[in-house]
Amino acid sequence: MAAEDYQAAAAVKSVRGSTIPAGRELSPGEIAGLMRSCEKDHTPAGARDAAIISLMYAGGLRREEVITLAMGDYSPESGKLVIHGKGKKERTAYLTNGALYAMQDWLIVRGLDPGALFYAINKGGKIITTKPMTPQAVYNLLSKRAAAAGVEAFSPHDLRRTFVSDLLDAGADIATVAKMAGHASVNTTARYDRRPEEAKKKAAELLHVPYTRRKQK
Repeated sequence: MAAEDYQAAAAVKSVRGSTIPAGRELSPGEIAGLMRSCEKDHTPAGARDAAIISLMYAGGLRREEVITLAMGDYSPESGKLVIHGKGKKERTAYLTNGALYAMQDWLIVRGLDPGALFYAINKGGKIITTKPMTPQAVYNLLSKRAAAAGVEAFSPHDLRRTFVSDLLDAGADIATVAKMAGHASVNTTARYDRRPEEAKKKAAELLHVPYTRRKQK
């Protein structure tokens, strides 16, 4: 290949593809079902799980972020939570309404002593203050609550996906949502925006295919 042909080819920018994130969003009814499952459980695990699910949905926390939270990261007075994200980046979340109430109930059970915000709980309902939770423990509790509530299986990240999608649907600014989710770029946040898909669906309905279903014998 001649030098000038090579330079011309090298100057062509590569085409970057995009993929639809795997997973699904949870419906409001499914979120409510998970919370009811926790409310019916009057053990310490019920209060803890309600607080964790609330944080993951209303705050968009990853399960790794949940287990690294310390009591000092949360302000009971203001509802402010400092989240330690990827790459040692920190962001803040504010708990309100049901998420705030769930955290308040958990802290009544847990107490306000320093240490991990969430602890493991044994089968007897005893809080093990020497044993912080693991990512697998968060996965297991979500699976347990889903089964109890009759909710289709979902991944921990699906709660985060629902957090982003529901905020955008409610009219929150995408740049604000990106900051709340800890995304380095709004392009990442936009991948979870389902509004363009609804627009596509409405646009498709503008065209009419003149086809009549066959009569079944």
